Amino acid sequence: MSGIVGRKMASTGISALIANRFLMRSRVFASRSFSSTAKEITVREALNSALDEEMSADPKVFLMGEEVGEYQGAYKISKGLLEKYGPERVLDTPITEAGFAGIGVGAAYYGLKPIIEFMTFNFSMQAIDHIINSAAKSNYMSAGQISVPIVFRGPNGAAAGVGAQHSQCYAAWYAACPGLKVLSPYSSEDARGLLKAAIRDPDPVVFLENELLYGESFPISDEALDSSFCLPIGKAKIEREGKDVTITAFSKMVGYALKAAEILAKEGISAEVINLRSIRPLDRSTINFSVRKTNRLVTVEEGFPQHGVGAEICATVVEESFGYLDAPVERISGADVPMPYAANLERMAVPQVEDIVRAAKRACYRSVPMAASA
Repeated sequence: MSGIVGRKMASTGISALIANRFLMRSRVFASRSFSSTAKEITVREALNSALDEEMSADPKVFLMGEEVGEYQGAYKISKGLLEKYGPERVLDTPITEAGFAGIGVGAAYYGLKPIIEFMTFNFSMQAIDHIINSAAKSNYMSAGQISVPIVFRGPNGAAAGVGAQHSQCYAAWYAACPGLKVLSPYSSEDARGLLKAAIRDPDPVVFLENELLYGESFPISDEALDSSFCLPIGKAKIEREGKDVTITAFSKMVGYALKAAEILAKEGISAEVINLRSIRPLDRSTINFSVRKTNRLVTVEEGFPQHGVGAEICATVVEESFGYLDAPVERISGADVPMPYAANLERMAVPQVEDIVRAAKRACYRSVPMAASA
């Protein structure tokens, strides 16, 4: 026990030194904006501009992680930030997630606003004690005396050909923990507005990006490009209105749900697509309001089926809107197996557009009976 206390005290001392040094030198570097003025930007550009603007607006914000500085980020999210803000605010770390996550939490205790980048959220398991036991619980355990304004961000979920240990979705893992807020953007507007909200929030936020979305371009409004733009945490977005079936999704699966809705529309089924954006807190009112209109529900996620985000959505609909359901709820998720490495098996292990289409048809009693198709 004394060894644990000693390590925690040592970590706190290091964090205090970093905080003091950081605040003295944080204003040395000049300020300029990286925000694109184009009407369409990639998710990568949206994240980069959000980081830049928040670091420019608040000298307490800093970025720390593997290859975030000299290499400009493993996925180039932090491109240009080292040159602009210097090594005091863009810190390259060794491959020690437990170490730099713990230092980040300690810095947050002292009033700084760390952004901790994991090269992939699979590596966050090395730091999960700091995320759960230190960041998430300190405000409660200190009776509100300690705030922990920290963001843990990086790519989450399946990528392509990286095997079982690098393909997990952590949305349900972290959303199960009180004290954390969990966000998962889909579009460039989501990425920009939600990351700004996460950085400004006084509580710890787990920010789950998707590697395969970084290069995707999305239309973006002038309002979303304004430096003051911020999206509310805990509010979903209806991406497409419909009247026959509700489809909930987050991150990359929103795009799949929208493609499925287009296919369904050609067959006379009007699907309403909800982009969850926030996993914890979950926008239960928007989900239930939609289900009470469409009377059917399909949940979509990349993660494992058991104890997943879809399971929680099913529970809230059964508890609050059971009398409105005209069909059993359909859950689409990743397969209940470790991710295969082989490309053909990998495709079978994650949801596809056709899976969503079939589920929506079942919910609307429009699927062809197996006996008739034989």
